[in-house]
Formats: sequence, C-alpha cells, structure tokens
Amino acid sequence: MTEPNKAGITEPRKIYTVSELTSRIKALLEKNYSFIWISGEISNLRIPASGHCYFTLKDPDSQIQAVMFKGQVRNLKFAFEAGMQVTGFGRISVYAPRGSYQIILEYLEPSGAGALQAAFEQLKRKLSDEGLFDARYKQPIPFMPSAVAVISSATGSVVHDIIRIIFRRFPNMQVLVIPSAVQGDAAEAEIVSAMELLNSHQAADVAILARGGGSLEDLSAFNSEAVARAVFKSKIPVISAVGHETDYTIADFTADLRAPTPSAAAELAVPVKEEVRYTLEMLTRRISGRILNQTRELRQNTEKLAKRLVHPRRRMDDLRIRLDDVYALLIQAAGRVVKDRHDRLSWRYDRLLATPLQAKISAMADRRSHIDRRLKSAGAAVVQESRLRLEALCGRINALSPLAVMQRGYSIARTLPEHRVLTDASVVDPGKKVEVILAKGVLTCRIERINQNGKKDI
Repeated sequence: MTEPNKAGITEPRKIYTVSELTSRIKALLEKNYSFIWISGEISNLRIPASGHCYFTLKDPDSQIQAVMFKGQVRNLKFAFEAGMQVTGFGRISVYAPRGSYQIILEYLEPSGAGALQAAFEQLKRKLSDEGLFDARYKQPIPFMPSAVAVISSATGSVVHDIIRIIFRRFPNMQVLVIPSAVQGDAAEAEIVSAMELLNSHQAADVAILARGGGSLEDLSAFNSEAVARAVFKSKIPVISAVGHETDYTIADFTADLRAPTPSAAAELAVPVKEEVRYTLEMLTRRISGRILNQTRELRQNTEKLAKRLVHPRRRMDDLRIRLDDVYALLIQAAGRVVKDRHDRLSWRYDRLLATPLQAKISAMADRRSHIDRRLKSAGAAVVQESRLRLEALCGRINALSPLAVMQRGYSIARTLPEHRVLTDASVVDPGKKVEVILAKGVLTCRIERINQNGKKDI
C-alpha cells in the first residue's frame, strides 16, 4: 500500500508488527533510561516461592510495576513492606509477552530515613517482641570480679583506656583482651566468635563489649541480629559500651548493663580497691569491737557462774554423805515396820490359840440355822400378804368390769354398721338392725317398735 507524503509524492506505507513495535519501544526505553533513581510507595507486594519480590511503585497520579530479584533483596539492610515510602535505583525494562514496562531495581532504601536506621528499628521491634530486652533476663554484675574480659579492637584507644581505668581503680585486677574487629564486613562474625570464645573458657566474671563513637554505618555490627543474640545468650554478664553517651545500639538493649562510654564501663566493672580496703578495715574494726564486747560479757558471766558453781568432788562428797544418811533412815524405818507387823501377827496368833476352834465352829453353825429359819418364815409371810392383796385387787377390778355387770343380766346394744353404743332410743329408726352384746354371745336384732317416754312408735 502507498500513501502521499507532505510533498504529494506517493510512498509505501510502513506497517509494524506488534513484536517489532514492542522491540523498538523496549530498545528505546532501555537505552534512554538504563539506570535511574525512582521514589514512590510500595503496594501490591508479592513474594512467591522463588524469593523474588514483585510490587507496584505509585504516587498520587501514576504507578509502575517493579521487581527486585532475590540476590538484591538479600543484600538489603531492612525488610520492606506495603505502604512504605522508598527510593530505589534500577533500570527500565519492557516485558514483551505482556507489552508492559517495569523497573528492575538493584537497590532500595526507605525515603526520609536511611536503610540502616530502618533496619535498626525493625530489628529492635522484633527482638523486643521476643523478650530479649526484658529485665528478668539481665544478669547482675559481680561486685568484685576475679577477671574482666574486654572485647574490642586490640589496636584502638578504647581498649587502652579501659585497661588504664581498671588498673587505676584496682591495680592487680586480671584483664583479658579478646581482640575483634568492631567495624567493617568482618566485624559481626568476629564479635560473635569472641563471645563464644569467652563463654567456652569461662575465664572471666564479667565482659565489656566496647568501641568508640561513629556513624550508624560504623556501628552496624553492633546493630546486627547475630551480635545481639550472642550477647543475650552469654552466661557471663556483659556490659555494653558502644559509641558515645547518645549512641544506642541493639547490643545495648540485650546486654546485662549499658554504659554510656567505654570509660564508664570500666568504672562499672570493678570497684576502687582503696575504697574496698577502707570498707573492709572499717567493717573489720566494727566486727572486732563487737567480738571483744561479746567476749568481755561472756567472761563476766562465766566468772559469776564460777562463783556459784560448787566443785564436782565436793558436790559428790556431800551427796555421798546425804546418801548414807538416807540409807540409815530407811533401815530404821524398815525395822520399825517389820517390828510393828511382827507384834500385830503375834497378837492375832495368841487370840487364835486362846479360842477353841470346835466351839467357835459350832456356834457359827447354830447362828446360821437360826438365820435360815428366820428368812424362811419372813419369806412365807411376805408371799401370803402379797397373795391376799392381789386377790383383793382382782375382786375390785371384777366388780368394776362391764363383764361382771353383764353376768347379772345386762347387755350392750350397738348400731350397725357403725358399732356405736346405744344410750338413746331416738337415734335409731324402726327396721334398722342393732347388735346386742350379752355376757355370753352376740345377737343381731331388727327394731320393730320404739317406746320412749310412754310413747310407742311402730
């Protein structure tokens, strides 16, 4: 096909395929925007199993698709999330199968704050949620350690200042220096190794983790998770002295004690020897005075008791004499008791011999026969009297009994079927049945006529 140009000359029409047009756009964009800086808000964040991060960068008016591959994500100092404002460095690329363009990011940092600061805040929040900052896990710093370990750069001024202050306060204190890098890529691993070495040998009672001041990037090793966990796991108490007084690191929060400066850490680790000696002397004098006072009081009490105490030999002699006296008294009392019993037995024996035994037995037999006869006579009289009283009572009871009355010809009439005793003829009607109880037997009768007060009712 042809079409006229501006001069009116007919030229063939240029027709692109979709692939050709996409290829030209891809080449144009990637050539002119090879590497650029871009900022925006993260949204629609997706991290599939491959570990690559796919998300959208947007501002109030536009948006662009972004991707950051796993290798670049691993080098970041913070974890980005949806809603975070970031600034990234990358290149524009066109994905031909979908005909869409995107930016492939090589570097990313939070907008308004550096990546190190963001990483610091994220790690601080994470370890705090796990409880690594809790006071209940803090170990007490020993008052007078036998040895102090210092983990720091062996060539820096910090370690020399710490040693100088320790020796000034406590001249013969043992100080162990465990050298470690405190800055750079190797610092994190060397600090962790130094902590492990310290705990494996247990050669010190307290450790000082120290370095001088610096930027947040210079202190990055002390803001790493590995160092923080190594400090937390240490069985030996750790004093963290990193940077200046205003500098705070993650290691400060997991350590057992934070010192504002390395010099302050040295002062917290050991006491002043002269002050300790003075305190000991003062306490020694106080204890000695109390011991002397107590000894004096005990000696006085002992002397008082000694005056009241009788010599054991003299006491034994007195007790022996008293025992002889008591024994003599017992012998005399026993003799008197035996003599008295002997006299009484002799008297009774003499009486027994003076009274004939056969006569005494006969007299007692006659007395027994007499008493037996009196008992039989009294018993018969009592039985006869009781029989007469019983017969009299039975006669009186029989006289009052309804049966005795009925024996004389009387009877009892009762209504049927109620069995009420009849005392009034008006309570029954002719034709009703009544029951008549006789002395011997019972009659059932029918009323034929009622006669009451001279009136007859048939």
